[in-house]
Amino acid sequence: MTIAEVSRAYDISADTLRYYERVGLLPSIGRTSGGIRNYSEEDCRWVEYIKCMRSAGVSVETLVEYVALFYQGNETIQARKNLLLEQREQIAARIEELQAVLARLDWKLDGYEERMIKCEENLR
Repeated sequence: MTIAEVSRAYDISADTLRYYERVGLLPSIGRTSGGIRNYSEEDCRWVEYIKCMRSAGVSVETLVEYVALFYQGNETIQARKNLLLEQREQIAARIEELQAVLARLDWKLDGYEERMIKCEENLR
């Protein structure tokens, strides 16, 4: 796939894909004889994984570390697992925070119209 096709397929800008390659998140993408990037299925799986992790709030730096460990081989399995466990804990904590915010919004919305009508009547 070309960079434009990958960009469309995964809703990521071509600039972001180039950046991911430059910082080491993506392996060196193969090129056609004309020098155009040619993303393989494996490259696309990395793009999908990176997009998923980024949408969960995992930093580029953490992902760069993970990818570097991945390419070092099986001796880094525990280090990679620890990195993922750390990220899981952080994501779970953010989910708890968001659930508390959601509960507060639900409370605020419950009976909102009735409370606003009373407030507006008091202002008249």
